[in-house]
Amino acid sequence: MRMLTTTALAAALPAVHAGAPVHTLLPDFLDAQHLIDSFGTAALIGILAVIFVEVGLLFPILPGDSMLFTAGALVAQDSLDIPIGIWPLSLLLILTAFAGTQCGYWIGRGLGPKVFNKPDSRFFKQKYIDQTYAYFDKYGGRTLIVAQFIPFVRTYASVAAGVGRMPYRHFVKWNAIGVVLWAGGVTWLGYGLGNITFIKDNIEALLVLVVLFSVTPILVELWRKRRKDKAAAAAGLPVTDRDERYDDPAEREAVERKAFGA
Repeated sequence: MRMLTTTALAAALPAVHAGAPVHTLLPDFLDAQHLIDSFGTAALIGILAVIFVEVGLLFPILPGDSMLFTAGALVAQDSLDIPIGIWPLSLLLILTAFAGTQCGYWIGRGLGPKVFNKPDSRFFKQKYIDQTYAYFDKYGGRTLIVAQFIPFVRTYASVAAGVGRMPYRHFVKWNAIGVVLWAGGVTWLGYGLGNITFIKDNIEALLVLVVLFSVTPILVELWRKRRKDKAAAAAGLPVTDRDERYDDPAEREAVERKAFGA
């Protein structure tokens, strides 16, 4: 039975020859495997840079989840261009993610509300801010844990906490928990799966699936947005990307008092 199951799973995965390059339908900068390969002997620096930039510098269009998983899996395979064990790698990733979120917090704290008043651009959208405040409204300070596992939200949650002047001791507490679970947990998940014989034999195909899985929340959000827009159009209401609950500073301040006032 076990052999039949393994055979069926292998047949379900795309056929990839060992050592052959793996191509996805995603842009190269969203493909963690491609990025790591392009970093070459600077792979570790490149991996850490991607994680820091995504969570700390208001640049959400980077493959944080799949980068962590892929790094862990490649360490299990001894396939990184530099020799490093899973413990030092996971510790470096946790510290880097923590440093990035601290940077985001102090950017928000230093610049204040004006950081959210910039016009929409290719990578910055006001709707991402609305989405982040929706999570703070629902989960309060715990958003800093939940946010680490949600693309886009993890980029803006620390900044929003800084803008709202969340007491730093509370921010560090929730943020540290989230960073350890995300950066450490996802990396170790990749490492653990990378040590399974079946996964070792299909590692390239697995990494393709990880990339696709990491963008699933984005695709779900687009689908939900499309349904919402169709319902609004059918009801004769204006179609907008913004969440009207958080579309002005007073509403955001109310959420900040509720979530950060402890």
